[in-house]
Amino acid sequence: MKYHLSNLLLLIIISFQLSAQPTRTITINYQKAHGKLNTQFKTCIGAGRANEGLRADWQEQLAMVKKECGFNYIRMHGLLTDDMAVYREDRNGNPEYNFQYIDVLYDYILRIGMKPFVELGFMPSALASGDKTIFWWKGNVTPPKEYKKWGELIRQLTLHFTERYGAAEVKTWYFEVWNEPNLTPWFWTGTQQDYFTLYEYSVAAIKSVNKDYRVGGPATAGAAWVPETIQYCAEKKIPLDFISTHTYGVKQGFLDEYGNTGTILDKNPMSVSGDILNSRKQIAASSMPGLELHYTEWSSSYTPSDPIHDSYHEAAYILEKIKQSGDAPTSMSYWVFTDIFEEAGPRFTPFHGGFGLLNTQGIKKPAYFAYAWLNQLGETALANTDASSFATKNKKGDLQLLCWDFTNTHPGDSVNNQSYYIRDLPAKPKGPLAIELNGVPPGNYQLEIYQAGYKVNDAYSSYLALNRPAQLTAAQVKEIKKKNNGDPVMKQKISVGANGKFRKELVLRENDVFMICLRKLEARS
Repeated sequence: MKYHLSNLLLLIIISFQLSAQPTRTITINYQKAHGKLNTQFKTCIGAGRANEGLRADWQEQLAMVKKECGFNYIRMHGLLTDDMAVYREDRNGNPEYNFQYIDVLYDYILRIGMKPFVELGFMPSALASGDKTIFWWKGNVTPPKEYKKWGELIRQLTLHFTERYGAAEVKTWYFEVWNEPNLTPWFWTGTQQDYFTLYEYSVAAIKSVNKDYRVGGPATAGAAWVPETIQYCAEKKIPLDFISTHTYGVKQGFLDEYGNTGTILDKNPMSVSGDILNSRKQIAASSMPGLELHYTEWSSSYTPSDPIHDSYHEAAYILEKIKQSGDAPTSMSYWVFTDIFEEAGPRFTPFHGGFGLLNTQGIKKPAYFAYAWLNQLGETALANTDASSFATKNKKGDLQLLCWDFTNTHPGDSVNNQSYYIRDLPAKPKGPLAIELNGVPPGNYQLEIYQAGYKVNDAYSSYLALNRPAQLTAAQVKEIKKKNNGDPVMKQKISVGANGKFRKELVLRENDVFMICLRKLEARS
């Protein structure tokens, strides 16, 4: 009897908590279209470095991500680094070029229906002016010893791409010059002017092959150098086809090479998205107001050892920032798709706060479902005043509603992410969530509801329940994947009457994400 009474008391407490909070109501009219859905969120995704793309498990994961999340481009570091065997010089200092490793990688990327967002870097050691490197895999970050030789390398590479894949294909690619040159001396030992010189030689080399190939930069950290890059190119009459830059949602700075920095999630509600909106304003106010804006790296945190990346909070965070950014970016490339990522060296545990949507074993983190469900949205956006949701319908007439709560529960500057998000963090109730649909064509429908949140498609919580083993057995991997496979949490057949109305009420908790699909059933003859 005591057991039943305690459960009854718990239900009473939960009911009181819910009743004490107002109902959040999302009202959607099926007949009121807003326009074509902006799908910039799946234009591009990041990866660690090019050489990792030669691994079978990396390729298998990318194929799944392409199929389920729909990304079109992939960007990565290290295309020209020594482990890709691109450049060397003979005893007389004459350049020798080799693109065989790049061919293996790019052939695969194209074969699965993706395209490269080509990041030109880092410096081959035989062409480098110094020996300063970054990361475990030693990417050389010094300017070229001879800019003409750099330019010829880029020209030869571009010629090779054209010969192998055809100009029509390469015209659809993007060429981005370097990575985060404003972070000196870590990513670039030269000055801003040295970077502009590198850009000038790069764009001249690429355009000499085909003037329609798209080249841009400055690929900076912290949304830096946008006006300066545009002004420099305008004054020098240097082609600039797009702006690229980066932003992350934590305090402390812009680089954590080995994952040793304590980070704090920014309490500013417009972190990340505020940078993106400001970059668009800077472009609009410039002499090149129509430039594309690509955020080629973004995430909640810039360190490869931040447990927020593994947490259920990350899924709602991703959706919140994409929604806030609106039409300002041409693309927002999440950093990165997989924990097969070795900037700080090979990782020793299965959940270590890695950047990936997937961990090394291919376990889907909550962040993965944010992108998988975005990819399920229909082509037409419906009118919607709710700030934390997307409502759409597809060509078949099915309706999709992706909605979430983002609550920044971080306690503030007294605690690092590394101490906070590693814990078991139960989600507090946020009150009822009511979905009201109007104008729905009468008929029979399949209602499917998907969810990610605390202990629902929450692989890290499953890992915690296993007492955080340093290594996972094959059985444990299978168990975590099965428990967090993204299946619907509710499926039922419903009928919509002549009034075209449908209402569903759900219980919403902090940082819950719901994907609600209404699929029209064929009438039986």
